[in-house]
Amino acid sequence: MSLLLAGALTWVFVRDLEFQSAEAQLGRSVITVTAQVRHEECFTPLPKIARPATCPRPGLDTQTDFLDRLNGLIVPTLSGNRLLLLRSDRVVVFDSQDSLLNQQVSITSPAPGRSTLEGRSYFTVAQQIPPGQDPLHASYVVLAQPQTFAASAAAGELASRLLEAGGAALVVAMLLVLLISQSVTRPLTQLAGAAEDIAAGNYSSRVSIKGQDEIGMLGSAFNRMAEAVERARKVQRDFLANVSHELKTPLTSLIGFSQALVDGSLLSDAERTRAASIVHEESERVLRMAQELLDLARVEAGSISLHITAVDLGGQLEQELEMVRPRAIARGLSLKLNTPDDIPPVAADPERLHQILDNLLDNAVKYAPEGSTVNAVARLSGGAVETVVSNPAGKHRPDPDRMFDRFYRADKARSRELGGAGLGLSIGRWIAEAHGGSVHVESQSGAGSTFKVVLPNTKIPTNIHA
Repeated sequence: MSLLLAGALTWVFVRDLEFQSAEAQLGRSVITVTAQVRHEECFTPLPKIARPATCPRPGLDTQTDFLDRLNGLIVPTLSGNRLLLLRSDRVVVFDSQDSLLNQQVSITSPAPGRSTLEGRSYFTVAQQIPPGQDPLHASYVVLAQPQTFAASAAAGELASRLLEAGGAALVVAMLLVLLISQSVTRPLTQLAGAAEDIAAGNYSSRVSIKGQDEIGMLGSAFNRMAEAVERARKVQRDFLANVSHELKTPLTSLIGFSQALVDGSLLSDAERTRAASIVHEESERVLRMAQELLDLARVEAGSISLHITAVDLGGQLEQELEMVRPRAIARGLSLKLNTPDDIPPVAADPERLHQILDNLLDNAVKYAPEGSTVNAVARLSGGAVETVVSNPAGKHRPDPDRMFDRFYRADKARSRELGGAGLGLSIGRWIAEAHGGSVHVESQSGAGSTFKVVLPNTKIPTNIHA
């Protein structure tokens, strides 16, 4: 389409230029023809005083000889043009085509123009000569060229030029299309290959496509997607490995002690009582882990069920502290609670709020150094209520960037000893976000860990998952 439009516009412009060139060429030709006509006047039988000074010898005797010389010597050199000789009254006295003899025409302008002769359009130009110098008494020499002849000549030349230019443009366009197609298909082929690798399980496959254009942005997005897929796959593998490991220990204990009870290898009542206690504890541990895994699946799927009511946060914190106080006393820990009297109720599910606070206080009691203090504070924070649980750091300082990862534990040996699976913080954060709140941690070297739970007050949020 571009070539066609460019060719049409070029045709119009070049045709006008060709017409102007034809008119200019016609103006130069009429001067030559006029000189030839004047030369033939030298051969006419005129008085010597009227003969041009450049005439070499007397002229011929008759007008017929003059016409014969015009037709024989000048007309063949006109190259398709038409020669007219006019008297001063614009009557044609000579026509190279003999069809306008003794007819009057209105062509006397020395400037090139366009005229109509016998219904046909011509480019015409006239040259005045002294009257009475030839047997025909002509005063004007007129040279006419058919417009169709000029147009066909221009069209032929223009067509050849356009064909040459079009052919060259087509070759250049094909080369450009080939280069552009290769520059587009090469990265797309690379993307397709990398996608096939990822589909086959090679999650480390990446593409080397860079740039600020759309293809470069697509390559960067693909690499980010591949990294996310690889990370998710690794998390999945780690999750399965952790679940298998966490279940293996209690199940091994359950199988071993239950087998001992069944086959009668435990002889004393004390041994049987201890075995039954271990079976009971390990069963509770497996049940607790199964419940946490179920909660984790629900919160990640957004299908956790919440029953929002106005909860007295101060009273809830007191109950939670009383529940962990025996374990705190056993480790020599001191529990402190600070709640203002005017603290407003929070909009929360009591059961899920208990799950969050119990996990935070249970972790604080488990991992705080013996003889230290665990603090719980409730306070207003803008339009929300903030609960802060803090404790000094023990020998194994947790990584704040990983504390909310599933199955993360700073001291794995102690956590397994105390029965933790490393899912509580991850679940608690999801539950808080489902309430329209948040859970985050601040941990500094030597200062311990501070967990902050932000929940809305009694104005129930609109983004809660029902």
